[in-house]
Formats: sequence, C-alpha cells, structure tokens
Amino acid sequence: MSREGKLVKNTFIISIGTFLPKLAAFITLPILTGCLAKEEYGVYELIMDMVSLLLPTATLQIQTAAFRFLIDRRDKTDDVKKIVTNIFVFIVPIALLALTILFFAMFFFLPNEQTGIKLLICLYFFADILVNATRQIARGLNKNLFYSVSAVVSAVCKMLFALLFVQYLQIGLFGAVLSLALASLVSLIVLLITSKIHRYIDLRKVSWGQIKELIGYSWPMVPNSMSMWVMRLSDRFVITGFMGLAPVAVYSAANKLPSMLTLAQTTFTMAWQENASIVSKDKDAGAYYSSMFRTMFDLMAGFMGVLIAATPILFKLLIRGDYSESYPHIPILFLAMFFFSMCAFLGGIYVAYMDTKSVGVTTVVAAICNLVINLAAIKFIGIYAASISTLVSYILLYVYRMFHVRKLVEIRYQPLHILIVIALLVAECTLCFFQNTYLNLLNAVIGVTAFVILNQPLIKTCWKKAAKMLKRA
Repeated sequence: MSREGKLVKNTFIISIGTFLPKLAAFITLPILTGCLAKEEYGVYELIMDMVSLLLPTATLQIQTAAFRFLIDRRDKTDDVKKIVTNIFVFIVPIALLALTILFFAMFFFLPNEQTGIKLLICLYFFADILVNATRQIARGLNKNLFYSVSAVVSAVCKMLFALLFVQYLQIGLFGAVLSLALASLVSLIVLLITSKIHRYIDLRKVSWGQIKELIGYSWPMVPNSMSMWVMRLSDRFVITGFMGLAPVAVYSAANKLPSMLTLAQTTFTMAWQENASIVSKDKDAGAYYSSMFRTMFDLMAGFMGVLIAATPILFKLLIRGDYSESYPHIPILFLAMFFFSMCAFLGGIYVAYMDTKSVGVTTVVAAICNLVINLAAIKFIGIYAASISTLVSYILLYVYRMFHVRKLVEIRYQPLHILIVIALLVAECTLCFFQNTYLNLLNAVIGVTAFVILNQPLIKTCWKKAAKMLKRA
C-alpha cells in the first residue's frame, strides 16, 4: 500500500475512535445536565478538566514515547517487550503516588464530597492512565483498529452506565463518577484481550536505562500539553477577570463552530504522526514532507474558505439565544484554527525525528505570547483581545516551526502560493465581518471556487475512485 493509502486508511480507522466517542458524549450530556444538580455537574466538569491537566503531568507523557519508540521496533519482539514492560513499570507506581497525593488534596477543593467519591475519582484516573498508555502502545504496534474499538467501547459504556446509575438508579454524582471509572476499566480489559498487549510484559526486561531514554523523549511533551491547555482556557480567565462572566459566554459561543474542527484535526494528526515517523528514515523524506505540506495546506485552506463563507448559515443554525456579539469573532477563530492545524502538521515531523524538546519549547512560547497579547489589549479592544491573541500566537508558532523544522529535514515551501492563499482567507474574513447579504454571497462564490481550484488533484482522484466503484456495482 502507498504512503498516501496508509495515511487515508489510518485516518479513517482512527476517526472511528474519535467521532463515535464525541457522539456518545453529546448523547450523554442531557442525561447528566438533567439528572445532576448544578453543583454536582460542576464537580463532574471539574473532574474532566483535571484529567486533561493532571494526567499528562503525572505520567510525564511517557505514553507518547511508547507510540514513537515502538514504530521503529515493532518487528523486534524482544525490543517490544522491553519498551512495553518499562512503560508499565514506570507508569503504575508513579500513577499510584500521584493519585495518593490527589486523594488528600481533594479534601481542600472538594471538602463536601464523600470519601467514596474521592476514591472513585482516583480509580477513574488510574484506569484512564492505564488505558491511554495501552492505546498508545497499540498504535505503536500498528493495532489502530484495537485503539479505535477501545475508545468506542469506553464511550458506549459511559453512556449506558450513565443511563443506569444517573437516570434510572438516580445516585447522582457518585453514579456519574462510577460510570467514568467502570467505562475506563471495561475499555482497558477489552483492549488487553483483543490486542494481547499484556503478553509483552516481561519483568526480566526491566531496564532503568530504557526508562531514562523513554522519559528523555516524553518529558518535553508535558509543557506542550499544559501550554495547549493554558491557551484554551487563559482567554476565558482573562475575560472573566477584566470584563466579568457575561462576555465569557459570548466568547465561548464564538468558539463553538471553530472548536468542532479540532475533532477532524486531531484524527488526522494522529494518523500523520505515524506516517511521518515511518517515512523519516527514507531517502526522499524531504520531498514527501514537502508534497504533504502542500496537500495539507491547500486542503485546510479550502475547507476554511468554505466554512468562513458558510458562517452566516452555521451561526443561525447552531447558535441559539442572544449571541449576536459572538459573530464577528468566528471568522477570526476559524483562521486561528487553520494555522493551528498547520502547526500540528509540522509538529508531526518533530515527533518523527524525536525532537520533542522543540515541540514543547515552541508551544510554551506561543502560550506566553497568547497571554501577554491578551492582557495588553483587553482594556482597549475587549473580547477581540482573546480572539486576536489566539490567532497571532498560532501564526507565530506556525512561522517559527516552518523555518525551524528545516533543521531536521529539507522541506520546500512555495512562499508566493502560501501568501496568496492566506490573503484570500483574510479577505473572506473581512467580507464576513460586515454581515452584508451581497458580500456573503460573494464570499460563498470565493470559498467554493478556492476549494475546487486548490484541491483539483484530490477531487480528480476521489472522482475516479467513485467512478470505478459505481462500475463494479
């Protein structure tokens, strides 16, 4: 199978494990909000936020090392056993220590909750740490289907257990947390049974040198993960501190449409990291990355052009209530998402060449820029400081990575093409900002035309394959 074919196949398989869980979470949301008291739902959301912030820190992101190291050695059984064994030898005791500290810390910020719920939260965290590590191992061993199956099982179990414990048995927050813990445990068991990863655990392979090597690769991903978390939430904190809670609702509503794209972007990035890592040792790696950069750039620009043009329709369909102030921010945030997607693409090349320090450093700098610009501008331009600081920080991150990644591999860009396409997207954002019917129609023509012109090779390929399938039918 060709490189592009493998990328498409992996993207499709991984999309199953990312889209269906999101759908299940969407279905589960009314159950939780309808059956839990506001205070209980607030605690539930706090738990989910803690997962995204604390777990990468507690594990030093060593699961990312599992994925990258196994790609190069997946055909060598002894090496696989050594990597898998040392991942678990490190992660289990570290997780237990971190969760012991968390258990006692929860008495300070969850003083009114029962001890049983705190224990359940720790159980959920522990199971989630193990299942995430095992999923990355599965990806490293080219078992992407098992990765997706595990994610789907987890999502479906969360939904079913929420129906049972929260809606039917009505045991409130305890039932909600129990649903999370049991879903992660079931997902872990299913993954271990289907992938048989537990067979690679051999305590005779324990090596502190191997653990040190794995951590040396993974620890820079911790500040990267935390910086991305800061970039997502710092805007809301700054707005709250300077302007109050009502403007936060306006900004959150503006983020709804652009944030939907993170699902597709995350799916592609996961598949791309594997493809980029496998190709990194090939003689024509530079030419391949250059070709993929152009393809990805044009594809994302085409989609963004269409989405910016469709903003007036999408806003009316998906944003309910008096959120007209949110509208002007959406094109800006769409443009920010475009640059973020390209940053993630270039980040996959850093992962391919095991240069995780550059990933961490560049993301931290971008997070600092985002916060500084936000704080400096919010008194003068209000909520626009948040959306513009997000856009500027991602542009800076994109430009820096474009040049810095060439220290690893020679990627050829087409500067004139890049500038023309970006200018076109900025023009669309400007037309969208005026909220004029005739300008919106012009935007629609520009967006669709740009998508077709930029993605002609892809459209032709898809058309030929569809025609062949119709003939066979």
